[in-house]
Amino acid sequence: MTHAAIDTPAGYMKDAHGRLVPEAMVKPIDRTRDQVVGELIALAMAQSQSLTDLKKRVFGDIEAFISMSAEEYQAKVGGAKGNVTLYSFDGQYKVQIARADNITFDERLQAAKAMIDELLAEWTKESRPEIQAIIQGAFDTDKEGNLNTGRILSLRRLDIQDPRWKQAMFAISDSVQVVGTKTYVRFYQRMGDSDKYRPILLDIASI
Repeated sequence: MTHAAIDTPAGYMKDAHGRLVPEAMVKPIDRTRDQVVGELIALAMAQSQSLTDLKKRVFGDIEAFISMSAEEYQAKVGGAKGNVTLYSFDGQYKVQIARADNITFDERLQAAKAMIDELLAEWTKESRPEIQAIIQGAFDTDKEGNLNTGRILSLRRLDIQDPRWKQAMFAISDSVQVVGTKTYVRFYQRMGDSDKYRPILLDIASI
């Protein structure tokens, strides 16, 4: 039973504006829709809580195991940013905890962009259109106006020897700011007798 149902007197339904409507005045199709949505939301909330509990259990168990292993071998456990992969004894399953830095760029990125724009203007007749598209596309933003950090950092892999380009790449590197760390847990099952693993999907959109 939802919180809204608890607050609603018997024989009434609460509409989207918070008004009490006698059930007899609500169309059968609207009552049925409300029931279907309520039941599905209750299931989804239960699954969400189960995943939350699973995540807490996974992190707690793995941290406890790492501490136990470190004590047994009298070793110091690494920092919080280390990735961990644990395998079952038969190698059929593995649990992986991965930590990734969440990065952004400060004002020095604009300086790098200005230097790159000058170089592109100079290279217009000499550079391949594909290279220009890659460089310019790296600074495109998504619908929320966010930059794609991966595309920007990938510019450093381009083999361009111009000292001004290298200076721009240094400016990009210097502009990187770590604003937090995200921790992911993933589960895998081995595919037959191969050395490849397929993920055990917990994301409903991926199933």
